[in-house]
Amino acid sequence: MQKENEVNFYMWGGNESTNRYIDQWVAPRLKDELDITLNRVPVKDINDTVMKLLAEKQAGKSGGSVDMMWINGENFLTAKTNNLLWADFSSKLPNVQKYVNQNDPSIQKDFGEPTEGLEAPWSQAQFVFIYDSNKVKNPPKTAAELKTWIKNHPGKFAYPAPPDFTGSAFIRNMLYETTGGYEQYIKPISEQSELDKQWEPLWSYLNDIQPYLWRKGETYPESVGKLDQLYADGSVWMTMSYDPSHAANAVKNGFFPESTRTFVLEKGTLSNTSYLTIPFNSTNKAAAMATINFMLSPSAQIAKADPQQWGALMAIDPNKLSSDQKKASEKIDRGEATLSSEQLSESRVPEIPAEYVDVLEEKWLEHVAK
Repeated sequence: MQKENEVNFYMWGGNESTNRYIDQWVAPRLKDELDITLNRVPVKDINDTVMKLLAEKQAGKSGGSVDMMWINGENFLTAKTNNLLWADFSSKLPNVQKYVNQNDPSIQKDFGEPTEGLEAPWSQAQFVFIYDSNKVKNPPKTAAELKTWIKNHPGKFAYPAPPDFTGSAFIRNMLYETTGGYEQYIKPISEQSELDKQWEPLWSYLNDIQPYLWRKGETYPESVGKLDQLYADGSVWMTMSYDPSHAANAVKNGFFPESTRTFVLEKGTLSNTSYLTIPFNSTNKAAAMATINFMLSPSAQIAKADPQQWGALMAIDPNKLSSDQKKASEKIDRGEATLSSEQLSESRVPEIPAEYVDVLEEKWLEHVAK
């Protein structure tokens, strides 16, 4: 029987650093300071949890087992559309009021969908390319330069097949690069009249590089984990991640070579915010709110930004920190493979609205994978 001060936190369990941060940093302090027991429930895809909630909603189940979720993008859109989330709780949290820039567009909207307080910003991420500096002396700065590099180094580049999240993110970034930027995609997909024509340069680009990819593009790595393995063993010379500290963590763990570095494109790379939310039928809403507020405290966010713990970007505004907190944040050793906060922030571009993502993935199958 779940106790009143227990919180079941459902989250993607595929990142060892994230799991370690929750289990070894957050959970013990939450127990000591607030007497809340945090049960991390790892899932392969948070969409499975959203579908579980949808089934419970349809069955009229008022007491669910999910108290908190890590969520964003399409899953938030599905949860919001089906009224699976509890209430506007985010704006009521003291640490949101004090430390979050609630006017930041990347926080107000989740993949283009207004958050309306139904989820609290927890972490920020940005797409980066990862390369071996011993093999790649001058990393590309544009999509055109990347294409040239791929053609000059056949078999040494690959991207994961959608619907892998990172592979899909690569395609979304190339969409911006090849069709003239993100601004045209801010409006709803229903208001787009010539998408097929707009997207032709993307398919042309991806088809042009296909014969020069790993295994001549006849097959694609099924996951970013597989691509990382190919990079680690030298089969390809680049990989990619939506976590700017992923390369540094992989170097630290001895998985990637020490010559590993990261780069972004000069027109920018995708960035997004991920959130914590409370389902409609959580049995411990007060404890879940207290947990989320704790996870948005400066100490928890600064620890989260440290690669020794996780290395993810903070969701709170550094400008709102005290001088001591700023010093603690600036002292973090992010590793040589991690770009500076300034470089990353200068090259952030927003994510495409969630409703475009499925369409893009379907069209990739049709126009590229076929």
